[in-house]
Amino acid sequence: MLYEGVRFPLGVVSAGIAVLAFLPDREIDQFLATHDLTETYGQTHAEPEIRRRLEKTRQCGWSLNAGHIVPGSWGMAATVFGPGERPVGALTLTGIETRMGAERQPALGALLLKSAHTLSSELQRSRKMKER
Repeated sequence: MLYEGVRFPLGVVSAGIAVLAFLPDREIDQFLATHDLTETYGQTHAEPEIRRRLEKTRQCGWSLNAGHIVPGSWGMAATVFGPGERPVGALTLTGIETRMGAERQPALGALLLKSAHTLSSELQRSRKMKER
């Protein structure tokens, strides 16, 4: 299921959770009302499970995919924001489960958040310079 260049809908892997979590609530509701992710990705992608991951992402700032696509393959992501503080993407880390355990997640999450903030700031600064 994983190969170079594979694309997943919002809400499936760590990057999609990170982006979806910081969209306006009405956009999240609309997306979940029109996309049944369980057909392709199984019950770990049922709406209540996705909403739980979105809430956790909003609380800590970064998302976690704990092997929901490939068992043992984990991912973490932090949202990158563009103009108007709108999500435009995410920075991600992927690795095997044993390298991304609960004891390392806070440090990895902090690094992701710092890097995503730096990139977000640069994107916004670059946009302002182009508008001049």
